Amino acid sequence: MGENNASAMSTESQLTRLGLFDAKVPRYTSYPTAPHFNASVDDGDFAGWIDQIEPGSQVSLYIHVPFCRRLCWFCACRTQGTRSDSPVRAYLDTLKDEVAMLGRRLPSGVTLARLHWGGGTPTLLTPDMMKELSEAIFAIAPMHETGEFSVEIDPNEIDEARLDVLAAAGMNRASIGIQDFDPQIQSVIGRIQSYDVTRDAVDMVRARGIASLNADILYGLPHQSNERIAESVQKLLSLSPDRVALYGYAHVPWMSRRQSMIPAEALPSPEARLKLFETAKELFLWDGYREIGIDHFARPEDGLARALAAGQLRRNFQGYTDDPSPALIGLGASSISKFPQGFAQNLSGTSDYTARIRDGRFATGRGHVFTPEDNMRSRMIEQLMCEFRISTAEITETFGISRTELNRMFAEVADRFAGFVDVTNDGLVVPEHGKPLTRMIARGFDAYDLSKAGHSSAI
Repeated sequence: MGENNASAMSTESQLTRLGLFDAKVPRYTSYPTAPHFNASVDDGDFAGWIDQIEPGSQVSLYIHVPFCRRLCWFCACRTQGTRSDSPVRAYLDTLKDEVAMLGRRLPSGVTLARLHWGGGTPTLLTPDMMKELSEAIFAIAPMHETGEFSVEIDPNEIDEARLDVLAAAGMNRASIGIQDFDPQIQSVIGRIQSYDVTRDAVDMVRARGIASLNADILYGLPHQSNERIAESVQKLLSLSPDRVALYGYAHVPWMSRRQSMIPAEALPSPEARLKLFETAKELFLWDGYREIGIDHFARPEDGLARALAAGQLRRNFQGYTDDPSPALIGLGASSISKFPQGFAQNLSGTSDYTARIRDGRFATGRGHVFTPEDNMRSRMIEQLMCEFRISTAEITETFGISRTELNRMFAEVADRFAGFVDVTNDGLVVPEHGKPLTRMIARGFDAYDLSKAGHSSAI
């Protein structure tokens, strides 16, 4: 036992030396990251990229609903509170116009591989609004026979009537945010959501034959301890989600003013954050989940676990995915689209977004056009984030870089992270004890100025 403790302390001291506990690095759900987008991409680019989608192919669609009945203090998403349905109704009408505009440009025969409603709180839509939105979407493109329709569900903002509409529309995956079940922690982060309310929401979802369930839980919250996160994880496991996102809370009050309500002095230290993650991770693995990338866990039969086993796991703005589509189209204020040609992001303010759509134009406000080097580095970072390795064969064959040049890039990163990165004839590999450093290692392959980005902590 003494040797194990000494080994753990030695590893922790090495991680400290490498900057894990004070580094600010991107989550790399895109490359380049969103702070590097600029106004050189406009609605004309967006329209042109839609035109270039192959007829009869699959695309994915993300629908953003930026409203919440209450604003949780921990959240850094672009949302706005509303007690009334009138701004939601006005937004929905604009969103339906945007859907129709997209439909007029989509090539023939396109189907949806994935449809996701996110926010905000999409379940604050009334049943009639939900029906209108789903009908508008499926009027321009039906779901593919193997498609997945998922919705983010707030257990405090859902009922039988709304779930009936979603089930009738074809929702086959529900995503429920939990964060933490501890009452004190919920009070401090402004998210009161009891276990009973969450369990009832899960029961209502499953009663409608919707078998697939995602759940989000946070570590690094104020007053969180190993004992408290263990209790929350065990309660979550009693709900048997198919996949879980275990995200680290990023305290960025300079980016999200509502986070100033959270007492920074009650936040765990970076070293304690790592222990919180490891505590939760052990419980998920003990219960039979597979570890997916840096922060997800999935049942062996879930699509993420199958994609990982097949070498087909991918990463996008929604995190880890088994989405096979080459194009992800984002609709709604601030939504981001990814095409083979580049990224396009809608205007963030709902008033700006609404004005643009009412003018009969797509709402693209900024984006990024990929260069050949972007594509290569993007794939290298994605491989690291998904598989903890970079394949020399894939990168050299796909992108035309020489083995000599690629090995030079590997050597620079391996020198910086000596003992936590292995370079072999097959490529670069992050061993088990180096996994906490994965985002920092990925940063070594990022060619952009990271000082621009509002990054979260590395753990």
